[in-house]
Amino acid sequence: MSQTLPPETAAAADGSGFDPYAIQQKWQARWAEADPFRAGGADDTRPRKYVLGMFPYPSGDLHMGHAESYAYVDIVARFWRHRGYNVLNPIGWDSFGLPAENAAIQRGADPREWTYANIAQHKKSFREYGSSYDWSRILHTSDPEYYRWNQWLFQKLYERGLAYRKESPVNWCPNDQTVLANEQVVDGHCERCGAEVVKKKLTQWYFKITDYADRLLDDLNQLEGFWPSKVIRMQRNWIGRSVGADIDFEIEGREEKVTVFSTRPDTLHGATFFVVAPESDLAAELAAGAPAEVRMRFQDYLERVGKESEIDRQATDRPKTGVFLERYALNPLTGERLPIWAADYVLADYGHGAVMAVPAHDQRDLDFARAFDLPVRVVVDTTAPITGAIPVIDLDDEGNPIVDESLESIDPARTGIALTGEGRMINSGSLDGLSKRNAIARIIEELEAAGTGRAAKSYRLRDWLISRQRFWGTPIPMIHTQDGRIVPVPADQLPLTLPDAQGLDLAPKGTSPLGGATEWMQTVDPETGEPALRDPDTMDTFVDSSWYFLRFLSPGDAGEAFSTREADKWAPVDSYIGGVEHAILHLLYARFITKVLFDMGLIEFTEPFSSLINQGMVLLGGSKMSKSKGNLVEFAASMVDPGADASRVAITFAGPVEDDINWEDVSTTGAQKFLARAWRVAKDVMSSPDVVWAEGDPALRRVTHRLLADAPGLVEQTKFNVVVARLMELVNATRKAIDTGAGPADPAVREAAEATAMILDLFAPHTAEEMWEILGYDGFVGLVPWRQADPTLLVEESVTAVVQIDGKVRATLEVPARIGGDELEALARGDERVQRTLGGREITRAIVRPPKVVSFSTH
Repeated sequence: MSQTLPPETAAAADGSGFDPYAIQQKWQARWAEADPFRAGGADDTRPRKYVLGMFPYPSGDLHMGHAESYAYVDIVARFWRHRGYNVLNPIGWDSFGLPAENAAIQRGADPREWTYANIAQHKKSFREYGSSYDWSRILHTSDPEYYRWNQWLFQKLYERGLAYRKESPVNWCPNDQTVLANEQVVDGHCERCGAEVVKKKLTQWYFKITDYADRLLDDLNQLEGFWPSKVIRMQRNWIGRSVGADIDFEIEGREEKVTVFSTRPDTLHGATFFVVAPESDLAAELAAGAPAEVRMRFQDYLERVGKESEIDRQATDRPKTGVFLERYALNPLTGERLPIWAADYVLADYGHGAVMAVPAHDQRDLDFARAFDLPVRVVVDTTAPITGAIPVIDLDDEGNPIVDESLESIDPARTGIALTGEGRMINSGSLDGLSKRNAIARIIEELEAAGTGRAAKSYRLRDWLISRQRFWGTPIPMIHTQDGRIVPVPADQLPLTLPDAQGLDLAPKGTSPLGGATEWMQTVDPETGEPALRDPDTMDTFVDSSWYFLRFLSPGDAGEAFSTREADKWAPVDSYIGGVEHAILHLLYARFITKVLFDMGLIEFTEPFSSLINQGMVLLGGSKMSKSKGNLVEFAASMVDPGADASRVAITFAGPVEDDINWEDVSTTGAQKFLARAWRVAKDVMSSPDVVWAEGDPALRRVTHRLLADAPGLVEQTKFNVVVARLMELVNATRKAIDTGAGPADPAVREAAEATAMILDLFAPHTAEEMWEILGYDGFVGLVPWRQADPTLLVEESVTAVVQIDGKVRATLEVPARIGGDELEALARGDERVQRTLGGREITRAIVRPPKVVSFSTH
């Protein structure tokens, strides 16, 4: 939702003499010369705050969608400086990745040229925007001195068994010709280019993030109240921990057992068939041993499934399909033969890629059973209370349930509705009569005793696939030897830098362009000296951004990834600011790497970002501003007209931080008029800096001091738009005092103008600095300590309350304007004049209308 600028603000001043662009250029030059926003060093005794915005990708210049996010970063950084903190606010660029490579392919250029040209433009734009960065701490992830430490990190994970290589079905983007992590697939499409994703079997590198699943889930409790609840919920859902049992099934004709994970092992007696994911190795193996006709049907089905997205496969409203493999699994409790089907509603990377189907109590299993006329056996009586009588259902000679008349109306085979509610176990041998919880505990005991199962957990989270078949990324620092070993590139040979792109075919073709760099690919086995090959893939760019916040602490350090001493001082990040679109991808990976570094003893914290601020999107034409969509308001043009300050104020005022805003509703014209009005207030002040403020107009001083008192809390609650609105009120009150009150020489006018300049620095730093200079001060207003509010001026204005007794005024009281009814009545009852008038008579009725009227009756 957006706000409308108040008419008295939008139309107040003519702005005569106010030149925002000239003011902008003046103060940018002074900041560049003085470098006032550099974080203090070891001798700085102020408390520290680490403020960080999610670093940008240099795909062309910034646009107004970026302007919103980086305005909020600057507000927070400037606020904490005013509050007396030593603030670290660095800037860097996430400069590897597909957009640069694709742009280079289109232009026939080296990705480096396009990337670093865009970075140069970004730097210029950030300076024009007035961003108060520490420009001594800059990094680009595509610099060898940065990605050398990506390679170090990879090898450390490899040493700890957390980096490994395996063949598996992966998400393949046919447009970008590269693999995607599960998190990079949105509704079955590539989150970057929108192409429909298909499955492809490849050998790839993974990080074993699943080893940290429990910690990633449980540690979210630390972030409650400090991260948006929406983000915490999304992370919990993505990790998706389920508790149940692993159950081992024998397969006829196969020596090795197949393990199935189930959250409902208590329903094992209700399993009537067995399902495997069609793309799994198990399905291929079982089909290979089946008759030729089955093998052909299976192969046709597998090709069809390969064209479906996981989202489609998991949809509950689509017809169920599958192929009977003419193989059987054996129920480990009963020995019952369960027919094995390959069906697309089971995914290879869920649990173990196979499920025991209990159609009476799982809707997808039931839909499949009804589609292929498979048995449905009820083993939980959901009509039975958890306590009380337990109806018994017998089995016929063929093992099918004889349903009691009381259950016929809810029989899943008849109704098509699975029984998923609570109840009592039936048709389950020793489990009969038990509740779900007790039955699960009992069945796990029985499985463990028989050696056919055990308690287990399963997760929706999958290991992080980091291999990418593209050029513009961090080379994977591993060597493939002639005898099949995979060994790390020796540490003294890092960084393993990218070859020159000239002469390489960078066009996506399913294999990494690095494979075509013949000379670069050739190396030697560090153990034997024999010829060997480098790994041709590069790393997912989310590796780059998973630890960059630590590199900012010592960006030029050639000896270590980051200074542990500086990490002890500054980290974790106090305020992290960026888009909610990174709620799963980047934040989850950063949390994982942080925990790994903690386990390595390099840091003393387990969560990278103590507080998270997510801004909404800036929309244009109904959709998010995006270079790929072509719906942009260019950043550079807005720096000239209406100027950086007006853009910042207009965006901030447009609505709450977390809300989306429509650019069409953002009033930069109104914001510019407000700034002109504020500037004019400073120009009109006629008192000197040493004036005694206490001698000024009390009414204006109260407005000033209430804002000084309220603004810190509002900023910390990210109610930035409210602070801007309150600043507008202060400017209007000051203007009124100048024009119709005590006049421009009133000390309260100067005090209000100075407070305006200081608070305005958060939103419009160029105008604020200009006002500060006009008011007669040297130095930068951005470094001025926050003015403390006078408590005596925070007392609300009093009003006169009338006290009536039997319709006649008997007393008046001076009371606070916001006094409550109970308090006002108590004051009136205790007043000496009221007591004297009553003369001991009892009050039979009291009517209280705070803050002005109290009426007592004695009749």
